[in-house]
Amino acid sequence: MYRLQDYDFFLPEDRIAQHPKEPRDQSRLLVLNRATGAVRHHRFDGIGQFLLPGDVLVVNDTRVVPGRLLGRKATGGVVEVLVLDYADALRCARPGEAVCCRCLVRSARSPKAGADLFFDGGLRGRIEENRDGVFRISFFSEKDFGDCIEQIGSVPLPPYIRRAGKAVAEDRTRYQTVYAAQKGAAAAPTAGLHFTDRLLTDLRSSDVRIAAITLHVGYGTFRPVKEDDIRKHPMHSESYTISSDTAAVVNGARAQGRRVVAVGTTCVRTLEYAADSRGRISAGSGQCDLFIYPGYAFRAVDAMITNFHLPRSTLLMLVSAFAGREKVLAAYGEAVANDYRFFSYGDAMMVA
Repeated sequence: MYRLQDYDFFLPEDRIAQHPKEPRDQSRLLVLNRATGAVRHHRFDGIGQFLLPGDVLVVNDTRVVPGRLLGRKATGGVVEVLVLDYADALRCARPGEAVCCRCLVRSARSPKAGADLFFDGGLRGRIEENRDGVFRISFFSEKDFGDCIEQIGSVPLPPYIRRAGKAVAEDRTRYQTVYAAQKGAAAAPTAGLHFTDRLLTDLRSSDVRIAAITLHVGYGTFRPVKEDDIRKHPMHSESYTISSDTAAVVNGARAQGRRVVAVGTTCVRTLEYAADSRGRISAGSGQCDLFIYPGYAFRAVDAMITNFHLPRSTLLMLVSAFAGREKVLAAYGEAVANDYRFFSYGDAMMVA
């Protein structure tokens, strides 16, 4: 269960969703019983029948930053920049000074330290360093950096969504959850994309408690595992915050024997990272670098809602740790056979 090849599966390319389902809650829902491996097929707007009164549904309220910037080098060459740590950079920036961000850069020739980059809206960047393919760039503008990004940037869609490398207008809203609030993510917490305001209202009226954490999803979520032994994979870290209110709600549920249902692998990782040996959550902020793979003993999460993930990915390994590799891969095989849509804009899965 520690071999990378153990997490491979066949996926026809036409199963990779290129556009979101409309309305959001009309996605399909595969429900996996992790005790028996039994699978049932439903629609996401019926998820309430699988949630119990008193359940706590934990969502990730991070907001995707339109941090994909197209510009030019001083030589005239085209350059594409993807801002990775927007929230951390703004938190560390001083008024009136440049904002320094970690970024990915794509160009015909990799720019060297000291090179200037020019973008629309009067935004300028200067390459400070290139460390293992991740660039540190100082951004200068007479306007607020956040406002500039919102005006000139585009949504950084995952690489498997192919639209000639460009996002379309619908992605500005559809690649965000309806409860997105805290700017800082380079990728969406996609399990939450299926919820509508109406569905959330219906769940609350059924006595399902909804609590939010923040984990700013980084581009590392798409970073491939290259080690044959998955235990050697260096896990990326992501900035998180858990409020005292959310910690109290989660801890209260666990103390009363009620379920904690995590919406997405980001919530699973954050809750487990912040949990002690008894499953009690600590409020606070920090960097979450927890890598969950089979053999992990879960302490805080009782059920999860998630999307269908890439072969050989850390996300698939996390779900396999929760429900068992064989059961998960069998469920994936059934999803492929039944024409489910995969990845960020795809269908959903509930494991309980």
